[in-house]
Amino acid sequence: MQLVTIVGGSGFVGRVLVERLARRGTRLRIAVRNRARAMRLKPLADVGQIEIRAADLLDPPSLAAAMEGADAAVNLVGILAPSGRYGFDAVQAEGAGAAARAAAGAGVRAYAHVSAIGADPASPSAYGRSKAEGERQVRAAIPHAAILRPSLIFGPDDGFTNRFAGLIAAVPVVPVIAGKTRFQPVYVVDVADAIVAALERQLDGTAPATGETFELGGPEILTMHEINAWLNAETGQNKRLVSVPDSAARLLAGFEFLPGAPLTMDQYRMLKRDNVANPELPGLAALGITPTPLAAVAPQWLDRYRPGGRFAATAAR
Repeated sequence: MQLVTIVGGSGFVGRVLVERLARRGTRLRIAVRNRARAMRLKPLADVGQIEIRAADLLDPPSLAAAMEGADAAVNLVGILAPSGRYGFDAVQAEGAGAAARAAAGAGVRAYAHVSAIGADPASPSAYGRSKAEGERQVRAAIPHAAILRPSLIFGPDDGFTNRFAGLIAAVPVVPVIAGKTRFQPVYVVDVADAIVAALERQLDGTAPATGETFELGGPEILTMHEINAWLNAETGQNKRLVSVPDSAARLLAGFEFLPGAPLTMDQYRMLKRDNVANPELPGLAALGITPTPLAAVAPQWLDRYRPGGRFAATAAR
């Protein structure tokens, strides 16, 4: 891969993927709406190795320009809540299709689309349905594309462990919504390596012409309650965990129109379903990757949430 275009490369997964590819000497074109935000990626590579290109999933000509001359491309763009004209269908369905069609038009030889576990045309959530439609459009444009569906992704800058650990540190009693729902948290580095491996399979001819769909999960399946309990203990907060009744969670989601609302109705519907990899689909092992346990790496960034903060924790040790 001499040149890889990454749509949405300035985000959480994108930053790690850029670093992994840059180490291999790959030239990278980062296609983003906010070029200023993407400039922080430059130090991850040699001078001239990273090009920042303005592009928008809602602007097909900009996508076509971003794909020109690329050997491979990746679409990482996803949203958890609609914002203005950037709704679920616009970004995760039509936008995903537009990116794939632009890549096909440019003759890109390998393509990876990052979706999510829970992508399902029959999903009760608009998020899940839009993810499924995005996959359909990607496969229609590029039959050999790799589709990767991760569970919750954790890493130093995630919005998962940091959000819950921050909440635990801030409140006297910890409310737990959907405590019995199961997840299979997956490390961001493993997801990035899976993307690279999926692209390589297409380039070396080992991937089927009909494409592959991978579901990416870590080595452990944990309930939402177990995740919060582990974070509570790891950060030394030892707060009381209280399960929020389903009726109360639904009522809370009904106030999604208020600024700073903690939960939308669509997110509530998503939380009602397990987020676990389908064992009948290939996963990390099929890409030669050994999944990383949450406990093996998360303490590196969670100590900031301990009583007294990171430096107090260091002094105590």
